[in-house]
Amino acid sequence: MDPVSISSPEFPLDRSARIYVAGHRGLSGSAIWRRLEASGFTDLVGASSADLDLRDRARVFEYFEEKRPEVVIDAAARVGGILANDTYPADFLSDNLQIQLNIMDAANSVGVDRLLFLGSSCIYPKFALQPIRESSLLTGELESTNDAYAIAKIAGIMQVQSYRRQYGRHWISAMPTNLYGPGDNFHPRNSHVLPSLIRRLDEARRDDAPEVVVWGTGTPRREFLHVDDLAAAALFLLENYDSPDTINVGVGTDLSIRQLAELVARTVGFTGILVQDLTKPDGTPQKLLDVSRLSELGWNSSIDLADGIASTFQWYLDNHEHLRAK
Repeated sequence: MDPVSISSPEFPLDRSARIYVAGHRGLSGSAIWRRLEASGFTDLVGASSADLDLRDRARVFEYFEEKRPEVVIDAAARVGGILANDTYPADFLSDNLQIQLNIMDAANSVGVDRLLFLGSSCIYPKFALQPIRESSLLTGELESTNDAYAIAKIAGIMQVQSYRRQYGRHWISAMPTNLYGPGDNFHPRNSHVLPSLIRRLDEARRDDAPEVVVWGTGTPRREFLHVDDLAAAALFLLENYDSPDTINVGVGTDLSIRQLAELVARTVGFTGILVQDLTKPDGTPQKLLDVSRLSELGWNSSIDLADGIASTFQWYLDNHEHLRAK
């Protein structure tokens, strides 16, 4: 189905509408919260994981009944890099299925008519034709190191489509490419590749280490979207997109992991040697999204990767003492 621009008089969104942002303290959710505030929204609600365990179905329903949001943005998920996904597949599958099922079922129970579900580009087949179009979904096998997480996100897309079909809800889903930015997880083992490189290369610089090991061959190619760009796209889609088909959110260009490591090394000032550990997995050979549908709607990313990494590194420097304790 082709993208459909919303012409309903309910949109653009009322800046006084109550909007619930699930995962509002995470990487994506916090950026979306900042974007909504900057755009004039005055009634944002969210709850930390300590206050609301989104896996607790009864509590989620109670929360929605109490807050009664008019718009929901589901940016909540259990996330991690290759190692975390490959080590804890049952947790990634179970937790993410529970989180999104509870949020969507509770949202429907209180009549939420506008919802955005954020997934991940890992939903697409490992050897999908590049750049990856939305129509590639379910056309081939998944990357085995994160297939459990991918299946959960695919189920979320189906749930959005099912609620549209059964209840006529104006719910949508979007699949971002690899995200980075302020608020990222810089855990030395469980983070994604870019924040992991920032932390390890900065620590190597501080320790005058002669070399840093980079997983795999360095040849896989990845696309990176600054989380502030994702936040801008999320609001744009809520106000300009209404289709059962998921839509890609990315920048439309990629680079190799080796090139990424070299860029991060220059940014943090590490002058040692980068050594590839060929015993470690590469993951999907390439994962570049086709963003033509979103571009045709009128939205394109604006944050250059080098600038985005520099600002993310500065955020890391400002917060690294706290992060080192994790």
